Amino acid sequence: MPKKFDEFKLNRQLLNAVEEAGFVEATPIQEKAIGPVLSGQDLFGIAQTGTGKTAAYVLPMLMKLKYAQGENPRALILVPTRELALQIEEQVKLFSTYTDLRTVVIFGGIGPKTQKEQIAKGLDILVATPGRFLDLYLAGDINTRSLQFLVLDEADKMMDMGFIGSIHRILEVVPRKRQNLLFSATMSDLVQKIAGDFLKNPLTIEVAAQATPAQTVTQILYAVPNFKTKINLLQHLLKNDAEFKRLIIFCKTKTVADNITNFISRRFGEEAVRVIHANKGQNTRINSINSFKEGNIRALVATDVASRGIDVSEVSHVINFDVPIVIEDYVHRIGRTGRAFNEGTAITFYNEAEKYYINKIEKLIRQQITEKPLPTEVFVEETPYEERQSIAREIDAQKRKENPDFKGAFHEKKNQFSNNPKKSSKKISRPKRR
Repeated sequence: MPKKFDEFKLNRQLLNAVEEAGFVEATPIQEKAIGPVLSGQDLFGIAQTGTGKTAAYVLPMLMKLKYAQGENPRALILVPTRELALQIEEQVKLFSTYTDLRTVVIFGGIGPKTQKEQIAKGLDILVATPGRFLDLYLAGDINTRSLQFLVLDEADKMMDMGFIGSIHRILEVVPRKRQNLLFSATMSDLVQKIAGDFLKNPLTIEVAAQATPAQTVTQILYAVPNFKTKINLLQHLLKNDAEFKRLIIFCKTKTVADNITNFISRRFGEEAVRVIHANKGQNTRINSINSFKEGNIRALVATDVASRGIDVSEVSHVINFDVPIVIEDYVHRIGRTGRAFNEGTAITFYNEAEKYYINKIEKLIRQQITEKPLPTEVFVEETPYEERQSIAREIDAQKRKENPDFKGAFHEKKNQFSNNPKKSSKKISRPKRR
């Protein structure tokens, strides 16, 4: 039987905010983490996305900070992306509604002037991306001497994005005496290394097998030979607007994201879709996510920059238009649906070259994904020559990665030609010297 929030040692202000937010029963990570964090332990939480881990550390942190005090941050929450930073700031403000605790969020991509002004007014909790934190710290805008809590959230993503150097620099400028909390969905070698550098005798909490998608997510695969057929399948699925009512479509590149957005806009109306990727301005991205949260748009098209920054409880479907090359991102993408106790469906389209990554994903999540045949209504287009060549080159690169001695399909054809006696016996005539 899951614990109710009033069974934890939380004060009435926090319990009122939790109740108002619609939280009744604690999720497994909340049940296991809140008590130890309250008691002051360092903690290493391995939790899949969508399990409620933000509340698992924010609630006990707010309980221990209690009220506004001083001008400098007493808690620092480091996250990999601006979207996740904004999402966590929103949760902190939600739970601290009935307290006077002050929260500031800082991230790159916009000018620092407003962020500096907010810090100068005084704060208790700072949510930050590592790069912007270091910029403002080195400029003298952030004083870390009062820091009591340091949280690394989505540590695996931070390692993937190359933040390990920045994290080590931050560890050098924060007080040695502090409580440390680290959360990660997967346990890579780099995450284990940073955990060893960062945590002191931590309690390790694992609420699910590493990199296991939430049990509430139904996973489906479709083998689709090329881009145009993927578009045809997407169109077929979107015709079912009763079932596909709120979905996120993930793709590898900004170009593909824009192409999909234009297609949906033409077929289903401009108000049906928004796109977020690195080329979109910060305000545009925030407005798009908010419109999606409010249910004003049906589909959000995104690159992986946003795969961990969208916290919407009623996403019916995630569609992986492309298979992610960083296979851990698969878990984070599909974690945008089936959040908390809701059910959701994750559908992945893959071509011949992407099968390689599907095999690796299935090993990572330790389960086979159900494959379905293409619906008969979906027209299968012929693969254009350039796309066919691109797929062949990618398959060659994969084989070379697995076997360094592999020379490539083109090389094999060349050898086959040279070894054919009928072809190779032909003498090459050279002009006679005069």
